[in-house]
Amino acid sequence: MNRLVLAALLIPAVAAPLAHAHADSIRVTVEQDLAIARPSETISIPWKDVNAALPGAMVQKIAVKDARGRVLPHQVTNIAPQAKDPKNEGVAYGELLFQHSFAAGEKSAGFTIERIDGVAPPFPIKTFARQVPERLDDFAWENDKIAHRTYGPALAAPAPPGVVKEVLVTSGLDIWFKRVDYPIVDRWYNKGHDHYHKDQGEGMDMYNVGKSRGAGGTGVWSGATLYPGVNYANFKILANGPIRTVFELHYAPWDASGRQVSEVKRFTVDAGHWFDRIDSTFTASGDRPLMVAVGLNKTPGDKGQSPKIATTRDGKVLLQWVEQTTNDAFGTAIVLPTAEGFAQDALNELIVANAMPGQPLRYYAGAAWRRAGEITSREQWQDQAAAVAARDASPVRVTIAPAKGD
Repeated sequence: MNRLVLAALLIPAVAAPLAHAHADSIRVTVEQDLAIARPSETISIPWKDVNAALPGAMVQKIAVKDARGRVLPHQVTNIAPQAKDPKNEGVAYGELLFQHSFAAGEKSAGFTIERIDGVAPPFPIKTFARQVPERLDDFAWENDKIAHRTYGPALAAPAPPGVVKEVLVTSGLDIWFKRVDYPIVDRWYNKGHDHYHKDQGEGMDMYNVGKSRGAGGTGVWSGATLYPGVNYANFKILANGPIRTVFELHYAPWDASGRQVSEVKRFTVDAGHWFDRIDSTFTASGDRPLMVAVGLNKTPGDKGQSPKIATTRDGKVLLQWVEQTTNDAFGTAIVLPTAEGFAQDALNELIVANAMPGQPLRYYAGAAWRRAGEITSREQWQDQAAAVAARDASPVRVTIAPAKGD
């Protein structure tokens, strides 16, 4: 009997270290240096770091909490998986994502990542992308602020004999202006072409692309002539919400003043942002840099709207504010952190920078509509573009550590 009592007394002393061998939570500290607010800042932590701190943590059995203990929506991507996971140990993922809105002057914020016993529920989807084969292979994407689309090879193809089909050859980027924060891409395509050109309470397609760069298309600039690609050739979706959507559009080679060029655009679409991040990687014959131009259509207004366009060219920012007769005002902008100047051709306002073949050229393309009620003036839109440039130049810093008590 005495031996049994002694054994019972010894069990907690032996088990306690084992209980903490695998931590149940970790602390995350995010710091930033800007004085301005940073709404919907997306915080990214490599999953391998989460897995090292919480060995065996599973994507469906964690919670991310802020300093007040509130559960935050999170996403685990598989963009750059570390390994396969045959033993179900939780190692085959890319990164953990969640968001925090820094108030003006807020320099740091703390979070915890915790194991949970149950299953984490799905979070509301705020970003989304897909190809749209029911409409000539458009490719469409959106977040809770704005939507976009661009065009595939089916739209560029000539109409067969006896068939009535729209034909448009362009690599320009279109805008669908939203008044709601829920997904509309599927709803609007279901309504059909004639309906989404009218505002029925959710927003409308009123942006003009044609053969221009639209709002953020690219081309090679010779100093006098723009050489753009045509409709995207194929696509790849790498992550699809709820917080971040990442996809690539691949453009077949084209001739840029005697030089063969092709392009892959990687789009990063985050919830809560008017601007998408775009990383364009060009391949080209020879190892000389390319002068790349990113453009905004000079005539972006809807038909019959008599648009009055104010254009801003300021350092890293090319911006338009467009007043329309009845469809209300909207803004478009490009932020190009490595910009070297501005140009234009018959169709486009352009902002230009050098890009080395094989190395991504990063820029941001965005739009906002006054009728949505958040960006209501040219000055506010200029402030948004300036904030994008500032946030790009000053990324947040993330550190993780064991939580107190683990």
